[in-house]
Amino acid sequence: MEKQEWLLGIDLGGTTVKLAFVNKEGIIEDKWEIPTNLADNGIHIVSEIASSVKETIAKWPGAILVAAGMGAPGPVDFETGCIYVAVNIGWRNYPLKASLESELGIPVVVDNDANMASFGEFWKGAGEGTNDLVCITLGTGVGGGIIANQELVHGISGAGGELGHITAIPEGGAPCNCGKTGCIETIASATGIVRLSLEEINKKPESLLAKRYHEQGMITAKDLFECVEHQDEASAAVLDKVAKYLGLTAAHVGNCINPDKIVFGGGVSRAGEILLAPVRAYFQQFAFPRVAESTILECASLGNDAGVIGAAGLAHKQHGN
Repeated sequence: MEKQEWLLGIDLGGTTVKLAFVNKEGIIEDKWEIPTNLADNGIHIVSEIASSVKETIAKWPGAILVAAGMGAPGPVDFETGCIYVAVNIGWRNYPLKASLESELGIPVVVDNDANMASFGEFWKGAGEGTNDLVCITLGTGVGGGIIANQELVHGISGAGGELGHITAIPEGGAPCNCGKTGCIETIASATGIVRLSLEEINKKPESLLAKRYHEQGMITAKDLFECVEHQDEASAAVLDKVAKYLGLTAAHVGNCINPDKIVFGGGVSRAGEILLAPVRAYFQQFAFPRVAESTILECASLGNDAGVIGAAGLAHKQHGN
């Protein structure tokens, strides 16, 4: 019986670790999750991943794992596979690549989680067939990845593609977790949209957005988009602000590399055209004309699987045959 050669994709989050066996065509053969064990500064994470992988591959007697990729939060030394710092996990200068290779006995490639998701979209998602791609992920924070001439951009210290920390408001912006103020993360992330929504609710207490907030005792980005659909002026004002600064940020990045596409992923991007249409309009306004004409803005297509598919795809690129 001929063995099937598979890749292992791993996406490490603060709550769960997503894992998948992916074939060389980029199709997921099996996927599952395990809890992220944050005890003792994350020292047990790698051994628990390895145990779970060995247990699961045993259910597939015709398969063999040839390489693995893993996305982790925070900046990564791509050459050594060392995590500089992953605050939520508890790692500092952690030799992730070496630890995983020792446990699994196969070659491993390690990168930032947003880079891995970006590579997933490039390999098998909305960016398939492109040469130059920018991914902007709009979740609890804002992450991103840049692929230039089919290669991920890492930069001198692993911080290439930190698109969430482009300064959108140079003066008087909200404080960001990174220590700066006015980052696009403070505006276009789910938490940023909630912050702006609460500010608008204070200004317009009779709005539908305010009514929704008082009924629920809270407000979410999803609530905002739903209120926009009901022609609520306060919600439209928030969306316009988000779209303006996101379009401006996309234009800055677009002017740098003039990519085939800029793709928006993460939970906030599920709003689809309600968000994307005004972002495109501002992108057209702020981008260099040739960039505005040639770069396409659209939503990502792989959803929560982007990270594991990208990790497997990068492992295939680095160690495939």
